[in-house]
Amino acid sequence: MDRKPPRRITSIDGFIPTRKLSSKSISRVSLQRPDGRASVVPAVQRTQRPTALPTHKGQPTTDKATKPKSKKKLLKRAAMVMAVLVLVGGLFGLRLFANLSHAFHGNLFSDAKALVSTEKLKGEDQGRVNILLAGNSADDPGHDGAQLTDSIMILSLDTNNHTAMMLSIPRDTWVPIPSMGHQKINAANTVSDFSQAGYPSGGMGQLEQIISTNMGIPIQYYALINYTAFKDAVNAVGGIAVNIQSPDPRGLFDPNIEISDGGPLKMPNGNNSLNGQQALNLARARGDSYYSYGFPQSDFDRTEHQRQMLVALGVKSKTAGVVANPIKVNKLFAAIGKNVKTDLSFANVLRLNQLTKDIDLAHIKSLTIANDGDTELLTNYTAADGQAALIPVAGLDSFNRIEQYYQQLTSNNPVVKEGSTAVVLNGGDTTGLAHTTEQKLQSQGYNVLGIGTAGHTYSHSMIIDLSHGKMPNSLQALKKLAPTGTPVVTSAGSGQSAEANGYTADFVIVLGQNWPTN
Repeated sequence: MDRKPPRRITSIDGFIPTRKLSSKSISRVSLQRPDGRASVVPAVQRTQRPTALPTHKGQPTTDKATKPKSKKKLLKRAAMVMAVLVLVGGLFGLRLFANLSHAFHGNLFSDAKALVSTEKLKGEDQGRVNILLAGNSADDPGHDGAQLTDSIMILSLDTNNHTAMMLSIPRDTWVPIPSMGHQKINAANTVSDFSQAGYPSGGMGQLEQIISTNMGIPIQYYALINYTAFKDAVNAVGGIAVNIQSPDPRGLFDPNIEISDGGPLKMPNGNNSLNGQQALNLARARGDSYYSYGFPQSDFDRTEHQRQMLVALGVKSKTAGVVANPIKVNKLFAAIGKNVKTDLSFANVLRLNQLTKDIDLAHIKSLTIANDGDTELLTNYTAADGQAALIPVAGLDSFNRIEQYYQQLTSNNPVVKEGSTAVVLNGGDTTGLAHTTEQKLQSQGYNVLGIGTAGHTYSHSMIIDLSHGKMPNSLQALKKLAPTGTPVVTSAGSGQSAEANGYTADFVIVLGQNWPTN
């Protein structure tokens, strides 16, 4: 019988064993490299496996026969973990898209398409986008007047200069509402059938039109928010911080907030950390009940706190702790999706995010049309049915000064921003000169209160500055319109300057015979 040839020991990665291997070899053997240096490699690299591989006490086996199985187990477990993550991520993504779709009237495909949309917002080409924000308690069935929009404000974005402001409109402002006559503005969105008036988009469409038509404030989009949305949004971001600065050293107190809602409301002056319910309580409080303190302007104080908290919510929403937390993001969109009605699409919201990323939310202007700082714009009014309301100081339905105030806030024209007023008197011998000059002044941003004929004819023109130097840009523009060397006086004295007696405008312009006719 032929004998089997001796087993050849082949090299392993260029190493040649210095002695034969047997089944009784220890787990590690000394091998010699081609350069003559010794090297220690595991015995499992032999071309013939021993039937058993002994281990030394206290040493783990180096038998790699068990490792492929371990790798398979690890890979299998990793695959399972990845599958769970993908499943959870997918479900989270679907939930997020569902919340987005519910809030912004989209679907999975339109929302995905919005991610690459370059659509501009309405008003963006003109440099300003106004969003009407209104709040009601429609989610609180036991609340009187739940459908009334007790919070009405405008978020106005300057898309060129990357600034923003929030402007509140008092809920008691008395306005004409089609099919209802004169009512408080907070009732404007409650009419469900006003198709004869031509207003779109339901009640919020009517509210938009009333603000645009009467007050001259253009509205591009709206969002109707109920109490639950605000409360849940504050909770979703982990609460907000507000700085209470009441004129009362004790802070704020309103016993009208029910105990079941965590009332009565009591907050000290200074920084306060608020959860959703506490923020909602502050948004509701106006201190109009007995024993209240810290609300000297009642509803105006309430709207100021509302604007303050919306800014705080916006600031908190943009922090890394919220943006990088998918659970908080989903909760935030869930709060919006369930409780906000808006005509903003998801693509609109993404575009808004692009436009506002450079806006310092902590320094957004917070204002109200109740007054412009120095001058009251609204005054108390008692309606025929006994309701206490607010109307423009100039009289019922005279909203010109409010429109001018909005223009002052939003225009980049220095004359408009000063909000100067003027009266033009024709003291020359050219018929229609006062009217022609009125048109020029209006085109430059002046609010011309009236024109007339001077008491005498004058060879030279005169500018009478009754603002006493408070309107420097407007005065400078007037000088450019007037003949060179036209005198400027700062009071209504005698002679030609006496023409200004009885007028309250910032400037009275007496046109002499030298005033240009074109």
